[in-house]
Amino acid sequence: MEDILRQVLVALRATWKYRRLGMIAAWLIGAIAAGVILRIPDKYEASARVFVDTQSILKPLMSGLTVQPNVEQQVMMLSRTLISRPNVEKLIAMAELDKNPGNKNSHEDLIDRLMKSLLVTNTNRDNLYTISYRDTDPENARKVVQALTSIFVESSLGDKQQDSTSARKFIEDQIRSYEKKLEEAENRLKEFKLRNVDMQTEGKDSIDRLSEIVANLNKSKLELREAENSRDALRRQILGEEPVLLPDSSGSDSGLSLPEIDGRIEVQKRNLDNLLQKYTDNHPDVVGTRRLIKELEEQKRQEVIARRKFAQANPGAAVSNNPVYQQLKVSLAESEANVASLRARVSEYESRYKRVANQMKNAPQLEAEFVQLNRDYEIHKKNYEQLVSRRESAEITGNLESAPGVTNFRLVDPPRVSPKPVSPNRLALLPLGLLFALAGGFFVAFIASQLRPVFFDGKSLRDATGLPLLGVISLVPSDTLLQQERASLRRFMLAGAGLVTAYIAGLSLLTILSHRAA
Repeated sequence: MEDILRQVLVALRATWKYRRLGMIAAWLIGAIAAGVILRIPDKYEASARVFVDTQSILKPLMSGLTVQPNVEQQVMMLSRTLISRPNVEKLIAMAELDKNPGNKNSHEDLIDRLMKSLLVTNTNRDNLYTISYRDTDPENARKVVQALTSIFVESSLGDKQQDSTSARKFIEDQIRSYEKKLEEAENRLKEFKLRNVDMQTEGKDSIDRLSEIVANLNKSKLELREAENSRDALRRQILGEEPVLLPDSSGSDSGLSLPEIDGRIEVQKRNLDNLLQKYTDNHPDVVGTRRLIKELEEQKRQEVIARRKFAQANPGAAVSNNPVYQQLKVSLAESEANVASLRARVSEYESRYKRVANQMKNAPQLEAEFVQLNRDYEIHKKNYEQLVSRRESAEITGNLESAPGVTNFRLVDPPRVSPKPVSPNRLALLPLGLLFALAGGFFVAFIASQLRPVFFDGKSLRDATGLPLLGVISLVPSDTLLQQERASLRRFMLAGAGLVTAYIAGLSLLTILSHRAA
């Protein structure tokens, strides 16, 4: 720490040695700085304030019918993008700022300068926007602010109308597209229903239809069995009705029927056929069966002879005159017709069962295809209806945005120019120039001390040369030397005070002139 302090003190002593050079440099720098500050051209500021009223009574009235855009956000975004190259070029044309329209470089410089100088500020709580611009010519500043204010209002209205038009055009394109999709989906659904018309039953699926057919089939089979049993019972009654003789009274046995004996004969004949398939004619069972058949046939012949004799002795007892027999024959005919009808019904239900069972194998795939087609159709239909509703909403929204009173731009303060320059602030720049001059003088003295160094003690010399130091001879100043040092110090102080006084006088003069101008 002591070494650092010693080095600082050595540097200050070396700089003090060249104080006269530093003071001369401070005067030169101060004079140049004062001249530059005084020659900076005055700039006048033109400003205007615009209030954007976004609270319209139409908004709550049209709530739910129109899309309510965030007008505050739109206006804020417009203010941030207002200073763009197209708008600045339009502003130059409106304010007639380009003095050399043929010079491309000057035109580009003018655009860059305006984009850097134009300011649009606002407060977040209220939609109050301030447009300001500074120029050396107050009339040009006013023209620029006037043109930018007009562009601000016109751009807002134009953007809203353009957005509404673009939105309606996009929705119209989407509606036409969804109309085609909806027609295609309807055609696919129609073709599917035409191809699978047999599968369509109102409120019933394939399983329900199959269950219904099975129930009807079982019911029909039960009715058929009942009808067949009823028919068989009628047959047995007819066969059992006495006398069971045909009206033919000739001696032939053909046409005569004895059910109880004919049934036994028929059973024995079937039994004989089965035995002959297993045994020979000499087998005891075959011989016994044939003997039994002959006995039954002889019994039948004797019964027939007895009944024919009875019929000859009583001609009025013919079957044709028996009313019970005639009624049974009619009932039997009706029963036969009912059996035939039920058999046809059973056959139809069986064919339906087979057809529906075959269809059920492909039913999952057909149902999945139908669900997919129906889902596509419903989605397209829903989107189409929503787009039609949005189109009407966009139409009303466009009319609402173009209606007067929705968003009002009120010019609170028209473009005006400040009566006195707003820049440069010379009262603040002159003290800075003084400080800059003093710092420049100190820097020049320090550089001179480094270019022509002087050693003020033995240690600095020994450290710089690296040689052993044998001794130090001190200088005893004389009265003449002391007087010269005092005179040099007085001149230095007077020069410094003169520099400060000159700047103070300049500040005072500028203050007086500014008050007079005000």
